[in-house]
Amino acid sequence: MKESEEFEIPIKDETPTRWDVFRSKLREFFRDFREGFTIFDFFKILASALAVIALLFTFFFRVFTVDGPSMVPALDNGDRIVTSAYGYKPERGDIVVLYAKNLNKPIVKRIIAVAGDEVDINFASGIVTVNGTEEHYTDELTRQQQNTAFPITVAEGTVFVLGDNRDMSLDSRSPLVGCVEERYIVGKVLFRVYPFGKGAVK
Repeated sequence: MKESEEFEIPIKDETPTRWDVFRSKLREFFRDFREGFTIFDFFKILASALAVIALLFTFFFRVFTVDGPSMVPALDNGDRIVTSAYGYKPERGDIVVLYAKNLNKPIVKRIIAVAGDEVDINFASGIVTVNGTEEHYTDELTRQQQNTAFPITVAEGTVFVLGDNRDMSLDSRSPLVGCVEERYIVGKVLFRVYPFGKGAVK
């Protein structure tokens, strides 16, 4: 090897990447935050968070407790559920909380049919059809008539509702409930908050 030969030593690029800059800024932010953070600041943040939550649950969400077994197995007696009516348009299959004209408390039911649909129930076979198609929201047969003659056509601005537990449900089969006006729907059930770990509401 010639003495005059020179080796090229690779030079490491020390230019910080965008990720390096971001991490550095993030560390600076949290360092300054810790240094200037007081217990008073903590309670201010907590109060603001609680105010936002209260605002959301006043205007966008409502919490209800399921009363009775009429929606088993989808919902059990005592389940705590969250509903919302914000931008809501009733659709078949939705589980909703609503007020019936002759009941003095909210009830939880499933929308089976909407305005213009024809609902027929064969109480001998227990089969419910909507516009000629059998519904399959529950494995329960529908054998209790509850004093309403079928078939019926759902009136404009109303919905036809049934409980999933058909033998234990007071619903649109009864004149006490009938087809419910959409304005009496409190909201669609979004999810269950209690008991924990019971899964999504379907």
